[in-house]
Amino acid sequence: MRDQLAARLPFVPANLVMPLFVLLLLAAAYLLVQYTPLIDPVPAIWQQQIANAMALGGLYALIAIGYTMVYGILQMINFAHGEIFMLGAFAGLWVFDRTADLHDDASALVVLLAMIAAMGMSGGSALLLERIAYRPLRRAPRLVPLISAIGASIFLSQLVTVIIQGRPQSVPRVFPQGRFDLADAAIRYDQIFLIVMSFVFMFGLFYFVRLTKAGKAIRAVAEDKDVAALMGINVDRAIQLTFFLGAILAGAAGVMYAMYIPTLTGTMGFIPGIKAFTAAVLGGIGSIPGAMVGGYFIAFAETLGVQGGISFSNAVGRPEWGQEISGYKDAIAFSLLVLVLIFRPNGIFGEEVGKKRA
Repeated sequence: MRDQLAARLPFVPANLVMPLFVLLLLAAAYLLVQYTPLIDPVPAIWQQQIANAMALGGLYALIAIGYTMVYGILQMINFAHGEIFMLGAFAGLWVFDRTADLHDDASALVVLLAMIAAMGMSGGSALLLERIAYRPLRRAPRLVPLISAIGASIFLSQLVTVIIQGRPQSVPRVFPQGRFDLADAAIRYDQIFLIVMSFVFMFGLFYFVRLTKAGKAIRAVAEDKDVAALMGINVDRAIQLTFFLGAILAGAAGVMYAMYIPTLTGTMGFIPGIKAFTAAVLGGIGSIPGAMVGGYFIAFAETLGVQGGISFSNAVGRPEWGQEISGYKDAIAFSLLVLVLIFRPNGIFGEEVGKKRA
């Protein structure tokens, strides 16, 4: 599978592409934090929004990777991926509720157990979904598995809604309370954890796909399933592994989302799922680095876009406009999706899939 990001930067060794991307992202965030006084007379607000966007972007990127990996190997959109993310969040909540006595003394252990449970729940659900809903339709026209994915999404969402009887579930505070002051921004400890863990998972997946034997098998199957099978690669196992890897990242994102926005519902996977899909399309569906870039781009666009609207409303003496603008945060992501599909349907880094379609 061709590395589109490395192709755009031919002077950078392929193994250094991800570290370079992270350094550039952190440098850009630092410069924005330091020089926002030139943009707004209340720079602390902008700096806080930049910190929020970094945390939110990590969530979107982790979920978007699942969309782009499945598309890269099957050329289909797994619209049930948002519900896989939701199941991970509820698995984390289940662990939090049953370890209440350890929240104060062993919060790190509780979070670790929640992450393991969430990744197991999401990974197992994705494998079951692939076996029941997608594998029998692998040779069917593309519209058929798409309809199956939508049906699976609705089924999982309604199943969880029935189980919780339609009541929103509150997530207990597990992570230590506190903040780290950077310039005029106050970054909460759970935001720092989210940012760091997002980079850890993205780095781990990137190098797994590039350097391991299983990762090379996934890339070979994405390039051409028939040739990969002739070379002795187990195609079904490679596809299962792809679903599993994308799902465990979504499960981890679900736990971090639950700690960041501590209210869960059966339909909570829809909006983050659609935004992550937008991020995958924006970065280039099928490109793992593209999904990461797209996730952060969407988060920065909607967070800073809303703050820009609020600042403008205050500047013209109509602060009530700012309250209305805040309700249009989701519209920014969906507007970007429409614009990308119109003007650059292949995304920023192009479509990283095999030339031969399944």
